[in-house]
Amino acid sequence: MTYSVAVSGASGYAGGELLRLIADHPEFDVRTVTAHSNAGQPLTAVQPHLRSYTHLTLAETNAENLRGHDIVFLALPHGASGAISAELDEQSLVIDCGADHRLESEADWAAFYGGDFFGAWQYGVPELPRTKGTQRDRLAGATRIAAPGCNASTVALSLAPGIRAGVIDERDLVTVLAVGPSGAGKSLKTHLLASEMLGSASAYAVGGSHRHIPEIQQALRWAGANAPTISFTPLLVPMSRGILATSTAKLAPGADAASVRAAWTDAYAGETFVQVLPEGQFPRTADVLGANTALIGLAVDEAAGRVVVVAAVDNLVKGTAGAAIQSANIALGLPEATGLSVNGVAP
Repeated sequence: MTYSVAVSGASGYAGGELLRLIADHPEFDVRTVTAHSNAGQPLTAVQPHLRSYTHLTLAETNAENLRGHDIVFLALPHGASGAISAELDEQSLVIDCGADHRLESEADWAAFYGGDFFGAWQYGVPELPRTKGTQRDRLAGATRIAAPGCNASTVALSLAPGIRAGVIDERDLVTVLAVGPSGAGKSLKTHLLASEMLGSASAYAVGGSHRHIPEIQQALRWAGANAPTISFTPLLVPMSRGILATSTAKLAPGADAASVRAAWTDAYAGETFVQVLPEGQFPRTADVLGANTALIGLAVDEAAGRVVVVAAVDNLVKGTAGAAIQSANIALGLPEATGLSVNGVAP
């Protein structure tokens, strides 16, 4: 069966990555692409690398142009997709790549985003461990899915196995992430100019202000945490794509290196796209470039009594577009890996 697809925000980074991946999906047929300021232009005028879509022209982003498709991907700025999604066909599968439908708590939304609260959809990180099973169990048959925040899903995948197995302390979680600027979108911002970034690294959203914090805490509660506390500090570094998240947590009483490794390897045993590396190996962002994989390295710092988890993802693939397509496959009953690859691009 072929499913008709519309992609909104097709002129942006997330929209472009959705289109790149869908081009190799045998069951998805992109029929409509939309944008705001770029509406009316050929898609390849703003996404010149997508040569298989030379026949498509960007339409205006509105509910009328998005209705009537089997699948609608919303790759819009935060706050823009909630109102549009409410006007779409109930029988369509809608995947929101923005933040509008990620959080269950209206109070968290008000504190970190503000504006209208549109309610939570099923969370699009299939491998995420929960107290019973994984998030995958809730995606089958879903018609409304919220793709994750790229930083949030990287950290949640890093820490949830330890929370579920009880081998780390939920009250003292620390994560520092090196992230590429594509996660901030395609709009022009002075601090993202090459002349400002090249040869430099800088921290941002320091001191607990990053919007992905409540999303991480929500995921860790699903894994069994009661009131997880996390210190989250992202660093902007001069690579166009990628996240390298180094997360640490106190060892729980009675836990040791063997039980720690067992917690993570058991959680991701048999997973195609989340892989725990052998002992002593740690991932690089280069290893996941263009791939729908999250690679995880583990160590126990015996002197500090802490678990160290290093995770690498491509923020535009496993962090956003790949997670959205993987979740759509599950919702539709297709093989989960359809149109997605574990192989990156090197050098």
